[in-house]
Amino acid sequence: MADAQYPHAEESQQTNGATNNADHVAGEMFDEQPTQEATDNGAPAADASRADQEIADLKDKYLRLAAEFENYKRRTTKERADLFKTANQELMMVLLPVLDDFERARQHTQNTEDASMVRESIDIIYGKLTKALQQKGLQTMETKGGDFDPELHEAITQIPAPSEDLKGKVVDEVEKGYYLGDKVIRHAKVVLGQ
Repeated sequence: MADAQYPHAEESQQTNGATNNADHVAGEMFDEQPTQEATDNGAPAADASRADQEIADLKDKYLRLAAEFENYKRRTTKERADLFKTANQELMMVLLPVLDDFERARQHTQNTEDASMVRESIDIIYGKLTKALQQKGLQTMETKGGDFDPELHEAITQIPAPSEDLKGKVVDEVEKGYYLGDKVIRHAKVVLGQ
């Protein structure tokens, strides 16, 4: 009865079904059509192979760069170790003549009671040692009578200043400070006037 009352309902369902089928077929055609054309032209396959080739090239470059960096690290580590060995060797070569002088002074002053001869030997060796170290870049820090600088000096104690102009300044030097080039390698230990 329902069919008799509504004769157009079946047609409507058939029409809707046909429309849905047509949309589905059209959708498939539109989906397949660009893919089919693109496949016929070979563009996606070419793009994919080009992309794969770029990835392979980048991977190769990355691996080569990583290997070069590892080689660079090994080489610089070895060069640095060699540099330290060579630097110590150069310093030792400079200090060997001073060591020889100490040996000679010990032999010549072993049986003497002349203090001036011993002092003279020490002064000669001290002069030679300071000259050798200065040639390697060692410089003595001048501190006495100057302003206190915490970057250069280490205050051991404070004493009453012997004069007004020495208040807040370095009165005495307990241990010398040294530069190697421009770098402080040992801070001077000083006494401050207050």
